[in-house]
Amino acid sequence: MKPFDFDELTIRRGTASLKWDTTDDPEVIPLWVADMDFRTAPAVTLALAERVASGIFGYVDIPQDYYRALSSWFLRKHGWHINKDHVIPTTGVVPAVSAIIKAFTKPGDGVILQTPAYNCFFSSIRNNGCRLIDNPLLIKELENGFSYDMDFVNLEVLASDPRNKVLILCNPHNPTGRVWTREELTKVRDICNANNVKVISDEIHCELVHPGFEYTPFAYIDPTAVVCCSPSKAFNTAGLQIANIVASQPDDRYAINRAINDNEVCDVNPFGVTGLIAAYDKGDGWLSSLKEYLEENRKFLHEIISENLPTWKICDSESTYLAWIDISASGLEGDEMEEYLLKKAKVRISSGSDYGDFRFIRINYACPRQRLLTAMHRIIEALKEML
Repeated sequence: MKPFDFDELTIRRGTASLKWDTTDDPEVIPLWVADMDFRTAPAVTLALAERVASGIFGYVDIPQDYYRALSSWFLRKHGWHINKDHVIPTTGVVPAVSAIIKAFTKPGDGVILQTPAYNCFFSSIRNNGCRLIDNPLLIKELENGFSYDMDFVNLEVLASDPRNKVLILCNPHNPTGRVWTREELTKVRDICNANNVKVISDEIHCELVHPGFEYTPFAYIDPTAVVCCSPSKAFNTAGLQIANIVASQPDDRYAINRAINDNEVCDVNPFGVTGLIAAYDKGDGWLSSLKEYLEENRKFLHEIISENLPTWKICDSESTYLAWIDISASGLEGDEMEEYLLKKAKVRISSGSDYGDFRFIRINYACPRQRLLTAMHRIIEALKEML
């Protein structure tokens, strides 16, 4: 018997799930928003149940155990020592990024973003009255697909403009799945430091690196950078609303704390605190098993697409549970494919236009394999009807 059952066909419809309950059609299989259809680590469930049993859910005073668990995890797993005095807890990475932009910019300033990029970055820039400064990633053709590189030449040009104050780095990158190397991160540091551009590094996918690749915390390369992290993606706990900003510079922390309070995202959820401690203290075994299962799902998805959908090209992802797929040869744009598959296959995927490139779609394969198989068979049959 497997210690953790990732094959269980969990029922999420009717649970006020953003992923499952935003369509009225009960037959739709959602493979879009980035949360998983797996139960979280048993240690997290047990800790939350014990917290519920108290029956009291008042404002939380974050305990020292929280900072200990956070620091211990990153030191043990990634060799990064996090000083607890540098940590600012908040409700999520998106509110964190938004508050940090607010702290380091004024309306009209430029924020550099390397696209395609996580869709909420666009709104975080816009909502702070800043200008999006696009530094598109460079597509690199491979024998069995494609990957991406940073455009360092253009990054240097953009960073040298004194109106551009911030770079949002996604490490590892969503949606492409690139795991930036130390050499690449060092180039980012050197360019940004030379031009007084502050780096905000979103590292929410850091635990979901594929075999053969290694995540490097950007703060390890540049201790002056501001890093955002959360257990939510790895442990499927986004609804617990907990994340951390790590900022080593006192002036940065003061400005960020001011922005956090201006945005009213300073009070965190007590269940998020409990969940983080349990995940980081006791979730190692579950996470290892999860990653093995996700790797098999990734291989399965690549095989079924290469055998049945030859016009689709899959990005050679190095992390995450999100497949980034070039569908331009199909004759459809991402929005059209999303609409067609929802109607004809009853499968919901994400259009690449959400992330800045209409030629692509994104598929979330973090679900029981039988569910993924059913969804892919529906997609294949629906596309056959189109031909």
